[in-house]
Amino acid sequence: MGAFKVTRVQTSPIDGQKPGTSGLRKKVKVFVQPHYLQNFVQSTFNALGADKMKGATLVVSGDGRYYSKDAIQIILKMAAANGVRRIWVGQNGLLSTPAVSAVIRERVGADGSKANGAFILTASHNPGGPNEDFGIKYNMENGGPAPEGITDKIYSNTTTIKEYLIAEGLPDVDISKIGLSNFTGPDGQFDVDVFDSASDYVKLMKSIFDFQTIKKLLSSPKFTFCYDALHGVAGAYAKRIFVEELGAKESSLLNCVPKEDFGGGHPDPNLTYAKELVARMGLSKSDNNADPPEFGAAADGDADRNMVLGKRFFVTPSDSVAIIAANAVQAIPYFSGGLKGVARSMPTSAALDVVAKHLNLKFFEVPTGWKFFGNLMDADMCSVCGEESFGTGSDHIREKDGIWAVLAWLAIIAHKNKDNLGGDKLVTVEDIVRQHWSTYGRHYYTRYDYENVDAGGAKELMAYLVKLQSNLTEVNNIIKGIQSDVSNVVNADEFEYKDPVDGSISKHQGIRYLFEDGSRLVFRLSGTGSEGATIRLYIEQYEKDPSKIGRDSQEALAPLVEVALKLSKMQEYTGRSAPTVIT
Repeated sequence: MGAFKVTRVQTSPIDGQKPGTSGLRKKVKVFVQPHYLQNFVQSTFNALGADKMKGATLVVSGDGRYYSKDAIQIILKMAAANGVRRIWVGQNGLLSTPAVSAVIRERVGADGSKANGAFILTASHNPGGPNEDFGIKYNMENGGPAPEGITDKIYSNTTTIKEYLIAEGLPDVDISKIGLSNFTGPDGQFDVDVFDSASDYVKLMKSIFDFQTIKKLLSSPKFTFCYDALHGVAGAYAKRIFVEELGAKESSLLNCVPKEDFGGGHPDPNLTYAKELVARMGLSKSDNNADPPEFGAAADGDADRNMVLGKRFFVTPSDSVAIIAANAVQAIPYFSGGLKGVARSMPTSAALDVVAKHLNLKFFEVPTGWKFFGNLMDADMCSVCGEESFGTGSDHIREKDGIWAVLAWLAIIAHKNKDNLGGDKLVTVEDIVRQHWSTYGRHYYTRYDYENVDAGGAKELMAYLVKLQSNLTEVNNIIKGIQSDVSNVVNADEFEYKDPVDGSISKHQGIRYLFEDGSRLVFRLSGTGSEGATIRLYIEQYEKDPSKIGRDSQEALAPLVEVALKLSKMQEYTGRSAPTVIT
């Protein structure tokens, strides 16, 4: 048992430490500056309060990206100095963001301890490596991200910080080996418990889904499966769940070895960045795959996002959450008693709204940011939720959950084929989606991302769009001059949300143009990039006519896309003639 002393290190504020919707994300070269990480961590401890930290149990882990191992050792030493009683670390510092939430909510230590919160080291779907991104965020004892009241306090502390505490004489802990390390400091004992990254999460998934039914589907010779972790932390769970528990072939796993730089790729599960999976599923421009798998899925760096694909078929995230909600009670044992309610982020298509109305479910439209869903879930008002940015989840934890979404889809496919596994043809992903459209109508939907644009130009564009909203007659005249057959705008606003649980109000959450026929244009500045600004443009058109639900999405949306780009003067303000990513 090693002993340590507490040292107070003099420091001064560093600009730009304001957490975004998912914590603080910057380039690695920013984080490795002297005192940078330490200032933010101490500001977090101070925001939470010394009384909360004394004797606390915290989780410290992440997606394994470059600088994580160094950051973990720094946080361990600072936690010890701030009176934290014990730290739980996933083996090799690896825990997916959903697994951290599960560990906070479910895990009980050998001594009966429960976690009070967590530092999660991730920049989610952003690239990793010495020249790429790093990130840190704090999650609360409900397993969800810190609310704005806390993140505002953290930021305020970073602007006035004068010192941080660190444990002198505390050696680096070997986080590659499972086991307990004990140390003694001025406040008494301090333990570091390195534990298996997957066990708690796998146990939770087995309590939600009928693994035997899914296993039968995966063992059918007619069903083929492919999962791509994009070299993110999902790889630490994929083999355990899909191969060992559900019997999938190991060859069905792609890029499932976690790497500090995600293999040099961009760990964002969409049609642009998940190139290998997209090709295997027969969706690349040069489709050379004679017989793609029936089902494919991908995860992002920290495994909270997901992309679901059928054979030569892309499922939009907006459709995915609607389809899960429509089938959850029948297909997923956890929901057999019914859904408490459903929710989506504002930019997500209204496909979920139609399901909620049809099934008479409570429905909520919230700003982007998982903490808004968490509030509803803590109040027992929401069971299933999702966002268009490839995030889907439920009230089993307080984060979006990529592997949960994949298991939900496998459960739905298994349910649709329960009497059919020996038949000639399985009900496919595409069959399920098209059946959903024929029942509820189709929301044609696309998102254009303009990444790392000049922040000044981005702000000017948003200000221009707000100003335009004051005169809808002028807006409709402009639109008719671009595309005469596009419906009229009947409402335009900046989305504002009053939380039904705590009454808090979130303003300036995105600019909306709502059309008479149910179509929408939404413009948002995103808070998840590490430099520059990202403008996200969302374009949606609702179609109830069964004869018109089978069109190509980009073709169906082409008139609205033209309206959006010209109305917003996108090229004029950003200098971009095309988006970085289209999904």
